[in-house]
Amino acid sequence: LIRAGYRSANALAAMRGFKILTPIAFVVLAFATGAYKWNPIMIPLIALALGYLFPDMFLTWRVNARQAAIRRGLPDGLDLLVICVESGLGLDQALMKVSQELRITHHELSEELQLVNLEMRIGKTRIEALRELARRTGLEDIKSLVAMLVQTDRFGTSVAQSLRVFSDDLRTKRRQRAEEMSAKTTVKMVPPLIFFIFPALMVVILGPAVITLFRQLMPALGH
Repeated sequence: LIRAGYRSANALAAMRGFKILTPIAFVVLAFATGAYKWNPIMIPLIALALGYLFPDMFLTWRVNARQAAIRRGLPDGLDLLVICVESGLGLDQALMKVSQELRITHHELSEELQLVNLEMRIGKTRIEALRELARRTGLEDIKSLVAMLVQTDRFGTSVAQSLRVFSDDLRTKRRQRAEEMSAKTTVKMVPPLIFFIFPALMVVILGPAVITLFRQLMPALGH
């Protein structure tokens, strides 16, 4: 629920309520639409199972969507963070400034960075707040960033230089992901081509020839 962005104290109770109500709603829908007439036993059971799984499926979708949004905003956030650190701000102040600047363009990442600042204000160390950020988001890129910042803080190396190297590496990974997705496109197009486009082409191309052949053969078969 936290990774999906639901941090209300009542979020868990609401989720449990949905897992009780959605199976009932799906079963009622099956009876209201008359779909149960196809199979009076299996259709209600399938509706019950779908209703029970629907909240988890929705939550998984929300988590993936939020993680994708944070992943998209991370390179821009790192660039701003590098600029802030190189201009003389400390890492804590730089994180606060970046969270303010990203409030409109990358709201999800801005919200997570604001939580980091709030946790540091209430007494958590920077390392603890950053590790909580990694656990809260569940993103490998964030985990790598946190590990890099922890090592930088521990060994006293340049934060700006480390962030710049990490930002370049992250953009390289982002480009590689895009190239991987584009390479998979041709493979993903095969099932639609086979099952939808090719049959339609065969009907359009061979249909008139089959009709003509059938018309010419029918008189001969009749005789």
